Amino acid sequence: MPSTDPKNALVTGANRGIGFEICRQLARKGLRVVLASRNEPKGREACDKLRQEGLEVDLRVLDVKNFESIQKTRDSLIEKYGRLDVLVNNAGILLDSPGFDSSLFDTRPETVRQTVETNLIGPLILCQMFVPLMREKGYGRVVNISSGSGQFSEMEAGSPAYSLSKTALNALTKLLSLELQGTDVLVNAMCPGWVRTDMGGPSAPRSPEQGADTAVWLATLPKGGPQGSFFRDRKPIPW
Repeated sequence: MPSTDPKNALVTGANRGIGFEICRQLARKGLRVVLASRNEPKGREACDKLRQEGLEVDLRVLDVKNFESIQKTRDSLIEKYGRLDVLVNNAGILLDSPGFDSSLFDTRPETVRQTVETNLIGPLILCQMFVPLMREKGYGRVVNISSGSGQFSEMEAGSPAYSLSKTALNALTKLLSLELQGTDVLVNAMCPGWVRTDMGGPSAPRSPEQGADTAVWLATLPKGGPQGSFFRDRKPIPW
């Protein structure tokens, strides 16, 4: 980029877990990080923790299910910074009950609707609002936090609403990349693996630091980096 200003990064669902760790690692790399949280008190607490580490973070209260909330965030970031360089669509929910052992035949349509609204429609609107600005500025990185549950190649039964939403998020990643061919706006998806978070549970083998690593790598790709691919541990994996 011609500008020497720090790159700006928005991370959704970032007051805890993988999103919080993505914010930490991006800020350590010198990016100006906007930590987005649906819950304002928890978001402030997360920002305070990172600031105590000497990291530069800004807070935005953002509900990815609410169009006006997304629009307000966009307007405030453009007013303050003039652009957004990095978008990490991390916010996601798992409503399947009981968790990863639920059956497709018992899944309520409303569970699927709510899951898709957060895990797909929110990222779609965020991309619609920010990616054209990235293309106009000539630089952008979009990282969609997906899951092996959304892979056709590795999908297993047990979390139907969640799997459907992540498969659709993978499709969104591919479609965006096709429209952005020939630009320096790189869009990719990644699977963090089974991580010790509120969603993954305490028995998960991977730490939030490990889960965040590939997302941070994709968020800081150099020009000519991969586009429209799916990664785990910085290596491409099948869709």
